[in-house]
Amino acid sequence: MSESVVITDVGPRDGLQNQPKILTTQERLALIRAIAEAGVPQIEVGSFVSPKAVPAMAGTDQIFANLELEAFATSSIALIPNMKGYELAAAAGARTVTMVLYASDGMAQKNAAMSMAEAELVTVEILKLAKQDGIEVIATIAVAFACPFDGATDPAVTEAVVDRFINAGADQVVLADTIGAADPQQVRALTASLVKQHGAVKLGCHFHDTRAMGLANVFAAVESGIRRFDSSIAGLGGCPFAPGASGNVATDDIAMMLQQMGFETGIDLPKLLQASDLAQRLTGTAPGGRAKAWLQGHLTKLAS
Repeated sequence: MSESVVITDVGPRDGLQNQPKILTTQERLALIRAIAEAGVPQIEVGSFVSPKAVPAMAGTDQIFANLELEAFATSSIALIPNMKGYELAAAAGARTVTMVLYASDGMAQKNAAMSMAEAELVTVEILKLAKQDGIEVIATIAVAFACPFDGATDPAVTEAVVDRFINAGADQVVLADTIGAADPQQVRALTASLVKQHGAVKLGCHFHDTRAMGLANVFAAVESGIRRFDSSIAGLGGCPFAPGASGNVATDDIAMMLQQMGFETGIDLPKLLQASDLAQRLTGTAPGGRAKAWLQGHLTKLAS
């Protein structure tokens, strides 16, 4: 049997939060459904943040309410910035939440108006409460490789945060290359070290494609044993609080590459391309995966 890789599509959250066009609740739901119909096992469907700070994420409670009514089978994830966000997510019925940690104080202050240490204290409190509530917590470490404010991140800092939160009981810890500054050599070195220390089960990666190295970085992490990756439909993305952050590595590309390498993702590529088309129509800005034109032609040939 083929080895499995779990892909989480973060397009409906990370992908939409920085777009000039704010989608309606129904448009967001249509995109989420299209991604789910393609077989993507996990989707970050929204965030419980201040609508003043991130207008595109207003109404995420309505997203969860609609998905609950539909008996939505795909795992739905909500990003939360703090305890209030956790309480809102729990009240909305979220069973998995992502909490952002930081590998630099500069990013922590810009993104959450707190220090690295303060963000960690909040996350520890949320972890304790989530265990009681039966809610899974993903700890995502922003700027794990480089920060737009503080420069290159010392790998020892990132490793220390990973160690603390695996020991604190996080269900997953994800390394986020928030501004797309990492290179494959960096990624291979850091992920290999972490897999050696902790195993790969709880580790994941989240890459942006700012410098056209997103897929190469995924490959480097795969070589180290990482089997969980975030990606974004049609390459949507960008962080409103991180100058220079562009789109995430496209789900279209990562699914194609992993399947071609022999990994099982559970994703139906023709249906994924339909979801990619929808993301492009709805936003008007989604670039689409780098291999999309080839994929469309290849799949058309196979169907004929």
